[in-house]
Amino acid sequence: MKSKENIVFLGMMGSGKSNIGYLVSKKLKQDFKDIDLIIEDKLQMTISDIFRIKGEKFFRNFEEKITLKLLKEDKTIISLGGGAFINPKIREEVLKNHFSFWLKWTSKTLIKRIQNSPKRPISYKASQNELINLIKKRSNIYSRANYKINCENLSKNEIVNKVINIYENS
Repeated sequence: MKSKENIVFLGMMGSGKSNIGYLVSKKLKQDFKDIDLIIEDKLQMTISDIFRIKGEKFFRNFEEKITLKLLKEDKTIISLGGGAFINPKIREEVLKNHFSFWLKWTSKTLIKRIQNSPKRPISYKASQNELINLIKKRSNIYSRANYKINCENLSKNEIVNKVINIYENS
């Protein structure tokens, strides 16, 4: 058993990290923390506004600080932002001390979910090729997660049950 027992969800924007994390937290009766929502709450701005007004560099620095602090908590279910696991400090902490789950979907499904969404500053107004390249690039890093769940043909409950089964039997 690892020293910490946090479950950390990672994956592309639109992969369901927040929904699945919340459902897992209810079943396990553990706290749920959505990093993006916490950042929005602390800065009193949407992620899109933070990117637009303060820039991605500011956002990534703030995201790192908040994420590393929250990862110190015990028995917490955490949903990372789509780009958080790309950060080497966050990735190292997650892989060393937590159960990490990559919620993996096909590019087609993800693009359908995220394309032209003003809530998602990285993908908003991106072309299909740009999104495919982003998904490929990030997937190479997401693949380092402790566990990968191929979500494509699974219901939310099936995904939740898989995560809990892996967690409880590790």
